[in-house]
Amino acid sequence: MVRDAGQKVPAAVLFDMDGTLVDSEKLWTIALDDYAAHRGGALSEPTRELMVGSNMSRSMRLLLTDLGLPDGDADVAAAAQWVAGRMTELFAEGLPWRPGAAEALREAKALGLRTALVTSTIRSLTERALETIGRDNFEVTVCGDEVDGRNKPDPEPYLKAARLLGVDPAECVAFEDSPTGVAAAEAAGCAVIAIPCEVALDAGPHRTLYGALTEVDLAALGDLFTEAA
Repeated sequence: MVRDAGQKVPAAVLFDMDGTLVDSEKLWTIALDDYAAHRGGALSEPTRELMVGSNMSRSMRLLLTDLGLPDGDADVAAAAQWVAGRMTELFAEGLPWRPGAAEALREAKALGLRTALVTSTIRSLTERALETIGRDNFEVTVCGDEVDGRNKPDPEPYLKAARLLGVDPAECVAFEDSPTGVAAAEAAGCAVIAIPCEVALDAGPHRTLYGALTEVDLAALGDLFTEAA
């Protein structure tokens, strides 16, 4: 997509949710710790870090393994149901925005950018979150239980969003906060704006690191493609 005077802009902007738009990773920590306590254990910090940006099934398997509990499919499903129920309670209490996130969504709309939400969170919880972040801020949403098990760091969530929008992922910019999410977006061919939340991120050839969304000029995102060329 090209603007006046030859200024290139992304075909679409693809936003992660947890840790990128809303500060919900801390709520996940509460729910996971509560489940661990419910089962008579405690979640280790290294395992919690591995869960950041991951999908529900993988996170529950990591959780059960960390607690020394059986991790068969039925056990994973039962843990997921418990944690999802707790997260529903926490989401109902309100979701705090990440700095600059609400403003970034408003700016994207004002600029006429096409947008998608690409999250590892399951649809039922995402629908709760959309009550805060606004369904009308996104043309499409892709959730962690809608990619046939090919969750981040697999590129499929971003590739699916691009397919639904009818755009080339190589002409999209993805906003991510976790190593898992950044890997997924880069594997899909997207340019990545990486803004760490709970876990540090390393520099890389296909990502631009920022300290906060407040530092990002959405009107200048086309420069990412100019630099790549």
